Amino acid sequence: MSRIIKHVGIIMDGNGRWAQLRGLPRYEGHKRGVEKVKEIIRAALRLKINVITFYAFSIENWQRPKKEVDIIMELLQNHLKKEINNFISQGIKFKMIGNRSLMPADVLYIIEEAEKATANCKELIAQFAISYSGRDEIIRAVKKAIQKNIKPDNFDENTMNSLLDTSEVPEPDLIIRTSGEQRLSNFLIWQSAYSEFYFTQALWPDFTDDEFTEAILDFQKRQRRFGKVSEFTRT
Repeated sequence: MSRIIKHVGIIMDGNGRWAQLRGLPRYEGHKRGVEKVKEIIRAALRLKINVITFYAFSIENWQRPKKEVDIIMELLQNHLKKEINNFISQGIKFKMIGNRSLMPADVLYIIEEAEKATANCKELIAQFAISYSGRDEIIRAVKKAIQKNIKPDNFDENTMNSLLDTSEVPEPDLIIRTSGEQRLSNFLIWQSAYSEFYFTQALWPDFTDDEFTEAILDFQKRQRRFGKVSEFTRT
């Protein structure tokens, strides 16, 4: 690719609506959504992307009906148990970003086991934003700064970046949102200051490898000026 894309964030929206449109219970949409994650990870590997971050479960999602939350946590737990060996064989480093203090202990245990098992994988970092909120992440980062006794004069953007959950990865070049909604919904709000956006009407279970590739190609055509004048602008 002539313009390298290192990090893609995906807001996976529309699982419940996908199921309801088909007269199915909402959990069937979540199950189909898990399979879609596996497909898009394979596409990210093929396209040589370094980092992909999936917005899997927001802090606000804890307010959903308990039965639905329990099903999502069970799907996450079972999926990770099955996929750890596949992650290792494909060179995928698994990482959770989000507020771990809110997670059920048994689910967090599996998450941390997956992180340990894949820590040395180099082909792709697959981050899952679980129990995540961009505002919560920033508040937690500020609390870390206070605990570390970082002086105001020493606090800058680099300091902030080092305190965020995403400190190990570059900022997202592109953020994709499915289901027709056009907002961030509290996803990577610090990191996305200069991200490009791609919105699609497709519900997440209907989002395809081909459209993911199309979104990457669309990104290739864009000019990223970061507040500067375009290199093509005449003086």
